[in-house]
Amino acid sequence: MARKKVDEVKELEEFEELEIAESSSSSKRKVKEIRTLEDLPGVGPATAEKLREAGYDTIEAIAVASPLELKEIAGISEGAALKIIQAAREAANIGTFMRADEYYQRRREIGRISTGSKALDKLLGGGIETQAITEVFGEFGSGKTQLAHTLAVMVQKPPEEGGLGGSVIWIDTENTFRPERIKQIAEARGLDPEEALKNIYVARAFNSNHQMLLVEKAEEIIKERTSTDRPVKLLVVDSLMAHFRSEYVGRGTLAERQQKLAKHLSDLHRLADLYDIAVFVTNQVQAKPDAFFGDPTRPVGGHILAHSATLRIYLRKGKAGKRVARLIDSPHLPEGEAVFRITEKGVED
Repeated sequence: MARKKVDEVKELEEFEELEIAESSSSSKRKVKEIRTLEDLPGVGPATAEKLREAGYDTIEAIAVASPLELKEIAGISEGAALKIIQAAREAANIGTFMRADEYYQRRREIGRISTGSKALDKLLGGGIETQAITEVFGEFGSGKTQLAHTLAVMVQKPPEEGGLGGSVIWIDTENTFRPERIKQIAEARGLDPEEALKNIYVARAFNSNHQMLLVEKAEEIIKERTSTDRPVKLLVVDSLMAHFRSEYVGRGTLAERQQKLAKHLSDLHRLADLYDIAVFVTNQVQAKPDAFFGDPTRPVGGHILAHSATLRIYLRKGKAGKRVARLIDSPHLPEGEAVFRITEKGVED
């Protein structure tokens, strides 16, 4: 009798192992068939709805999410979130290795927006690139916002004229966006001023939480315009650190500030990568009192921003009304400087 019971338990265990193996095999066969969120293992209609409401409405968006994000949004375990992300990565072909020559060909397809200055474009390897965060920092009046206005017009030009034929999203934290300046630059560069304004979406951020929320709202506009003749190709945040700097004062708040900033930058990187857009952020500077030699100004944001920005450019005033741009950090370009002017055309040589 005992022998029969042991055999039955053994048979049941073998059946469960076979069922698990078949389920695993079936999951692997279904990876290529994943088209919607509901196709992902463990994602039912209710979970899919929660994910969509939070902005995760594509397989690619799930693939680049973190398990903790999905855990909080969908109310599932971290292990279940990890399985969902893994399936999405396989379906979207994200997270796999590729040969360097293949990656090089992919890099050649990255778009670049002319700054309006040939010297500055040369310094940046052809202009402000998509799928990257470009940070420009400098003192008041150094030309940060002027460069942002120029890019907002230049991106609307066709590729043969230094643009990407795209539209713009502008998150304004210091009330520095000026439609009058856009009209002036557009007219000086041969574009219809009214059309130029229609292709720019502006929102004023009143605090750091609102600023982060606007990045989520920006994704909705990006998705809406993806299939149009003017997809979003540039996202401007002017300036990135103003609210974080004023709201988190003192060393006691530094950890919380840097944690929120890291999340904000992660969201910006995700938009840049997923939708092939250029993210251009301006930043303030602060004086470094212990610097006895050289320029004492340093960008705000610490190591979090320093490591997150793909390219960092330092702007300063030069002689006779000129501006000097210095490339401080880039993964593939050498340090150097470029001189430009600010005129009715915006930035130019």
